[in-house]
Amino acid sequence: MGKVVIDPVTRIEGHLKVEVEVTNGVVTDARSIGTMFRGFEPLLKGRDPRDATYVTERTCGVCASAHGWASSLCLDDAFGAKVPAGGRIIRNLITSAMWLHDAALHFYHLSALDFLDITAVAKYQGQDPGLLRVKEKIGKLIAAGDTAPLTPRYEPDEYCVNDPELVTLAVSHYLKALDMQAKAKKMSALFAGKQPHQSSIVVGGVTMLPNIEVVEQYRSLLLEQIDFLENVYLQDVLTFGTGPLLPLAQAGVGGGYNNFLSFGGFGLDDEKKNFFLPAGVIMDGDLSKVMAVDQSKVTEGVTYAWYKDSPKGDHPYDSDTVPDIKRKDAYSFVKAPRYDGKPVEVGNLARMLVMQPKPFMDIVAKYSIKPGVVARHAARAYEAVILAKEMLNWCNALEAEIGKGLRIHDTEHWNPPATGQGVGLTEVPRGALGHWIKIKDHKTENYQMVVPTTWNFSPKDAQGNYGPLEKALIGVPVPDENNPINIVRVVRSLNPCLACAIHLIDPQTNEIHKFKIS
Repeated sequence: MGKVVIDPVTRIEGHLKVEVEVTNGVVTDARSIGTMFRGFEPLLKGRDPRDATYVTERTCGVCASAHGWASSLCLDDAFGAKVPAGGRIIRNLITSAMWLHDAALHFYHLSALDFLDITAVAKYQGQDPGLLRVKEKIGKLIAAGDTAPLTPRYEPDEYCVNDPELVTLAVSHYLKALDMQAKAKKMSALFAGKQPHQSSIVVGGVTMLPNIEVVEQYRSLLLEQIDFLENVYLQDVLTFGTGPLLPLAQAGVGGGYNNFLSFGGFGLDDEKKNFFLPAGVIMDGDLSKVMAVDQSKVTEGVTYAWYKDSPKGDHPYDSDTVPDIKRKDAYSFVKAPRYDGKPVEVGNLARMLVMQPKPFMDIVAKYSIKPGVVARHAARAYEAVILAKEMLNWCNALEAEIGKGLRIHDTEHWNPPATGQGVGLTEVPRGALGHWIKIKDHKTENYQMVVPTTWNFSPKDAQGNYGPLEKALIGVPVPDENNPINIVRVVRSLNPCLACAIHLIDPQTNEIHKFKIS
């Protein structure tokens, strides 16, 4: 038996440490350890509630707009604001563009390198001029012994693709994706004012009053995104997932509890009844029974987290965020969210299993793909394509609103109420996001955020249930403890937002061996 410690896990957002016990080449125990404390929620107490949109927006610069959007939904609820159709549509267009940015970034620049033997590019024998330029560039980097940012990484294993044609094509798409994610961010900034950290979404709607020319500029960039997502990104995921990675997909490596949660996202009407991404809960993998979401069933425990117990309760309306680094048995700065007392996975796979679009479900059935690493990548790619196409409909709807006199804000509900509370539930690239606020004397009395990575990367709870990542890691094959590549594949498939070395500790000697960065 050996203990593998990866600290920090690289090619993710934030600081994450993962510890696993490996017995006979398989993970038998796991810990997901968030190693930094930021304290955004306490920072908001006593402030004007409207500050929350811009303060929480700074939580992350990668999934930009996510927290500003959720915070404004939360304030809408607390203030009693009714966002007009124009404001709702512009919010959708701001945030959805950042989803397209995240899709390209996550697959090509964070995850794909776990499945590619980059040195195979030097053996490319084709005549495609673009791929030959890639071969020349990578060949020079290999000769110089400096292939960053494509390395350092773990050593190739049985699931690493080493076909020169396929690897060279994938690397060329890696480079193309750099351009596409920049253009997606530009799309969002057209309505958001800037990215990251948008400045347009506020309680009651938005501040950007666009004209037809801005919408058409957005549409032009969106058509480029659709072509890339459908004809490059999705095809790459399908090629890998139904080809060299099919054994990984059919084995469900990196699965877990098979409990899934989606809060629903991208409103399609002013009554908040219809959403492009539906809300729902799936328990024990029963796809025939998608249950309605009840936000009162959301709790956050701290039994194994470095926080003090909340005297008023574990629901976000009542919980505190007070660090306690001396807490006995605690091992993470991530709390343990649970839905109806159970760990749940959130993210692209959860959303697609709740939504169950026929083309995606047909692929899953045809290739017998089980929930796990490959399924998450497939869900993310398919979701990006259908979302981008829906964004065209929002462009059309916005132009129609402009034609009849665009309204973007509920100015009658701009000032904070004396007292109140509100909740903003939505979906963001990494999964279900919720913001809760309590207002007293026109100021923020309490504010809590339960973010996707908190759901997926939580520690154990009071009942001893592993967090979703921890459960997903148990059973994962690690045939070589010096090369734990499957561990980071599972971690990255969940797209964590938490920030460069790898250690393997021998339990008999406690000797720490250093290896190349993951």
